[in-house]
Amino acid sequence: MKIAVTGATGSLGALVVEHLLARGADAPDVTATGRDTAKLSVLAERGVRAIASDYDDAATLDAAFGGADTLVLVSSSAVGRRVEQHANALRAAERAGVQHVVYTSAPHADTSPLVLAPEHKATEALLVASPIEATVLRNNWYNENYEQAFAQATATGTYLASTGAGKVASAARSDYAEAAAVIASTGRHRGETLELAGGVAWNGEEFAAAASRVTGREVRYASVPAEKYREVLSGAGLDDQVVDFVLALDDDIAHGLLDGPTDVLADVIGHPTMTLEDSFSTWFHRES
Repeated sequence: MKIAVTGATGSLGALVVEHLLARGADAPDVTATGRDTAKLSVLAERGVRAIASDYDDAATLDAAFGGADTLVLVSSSAVGRRVEQHANALRAAERAGVQHVVYTSAPHADTSPLVLAPEHKATEALLVASPIEATVLRNNWYNENYEQAFAQATATGTYLASTGAGKVASAARSDYAEAAAVIASTGRHRGETLELAGGVAWNGEEFAAAASRVTGREVRYASVPAEKYREVLSGAGLDDQVVDFVLALDDDIAHGLLDGPTDVLADVIGHPTMTLEDSFSTWFHRES
């Protein structure tokens, strides 16, 4: 089976390639595609077929997807332009004769008011309309999204957010990447939509407690009103667009939109997902 992976020069896509190889995929049967030619060169050294492509350039997509049976469509990072770019990728996949698309979406994308959901909902509609059979992986949040927050919290003794008591059912990025690799390489769950999340959800108080246990330093959680947090973020030099996004996401978390731990991800990958505290321990000992 020949498998193409978009966004392979990004964090998630690169891990999908790694997991495909670890699962025994023949390197020449894996196409890693993305825009960063330097990172593609590193992947090429692993023996995979590395081709530069751009979601906005149909010719490069045609070259990258040619001969592929399965496409792992890692969602674009270009927020606001994702739907158009994903449509370009799906049209190229159709031209290439791809039989199965594995798409990385967002939690409950078809019904959730989550700030990131609308573009994923629209892409899922494109998949329904496409003649290609699809598996939709609705990935919850990544532990790695909190690596900087962990570093700041352990340095200052305070984890600051405006999430209230809201919980996040996160897992390691590698867990989600492994799920995509499993499904792409086995063809399981074709035509299905899977809600993927970590097996344990946590809130701000639990974040602080886990950080304290891992580091041996006291960390407390300070939940602040959104406008106060806006002042803090703006004072740290973040531009208005980034501040608005962070506040919108914190509000989503406060309203439970990233809660909902399940065993689905663990069942797909065949082992428990990595907890936030596990990730804390990895980061802390790496830096120690």
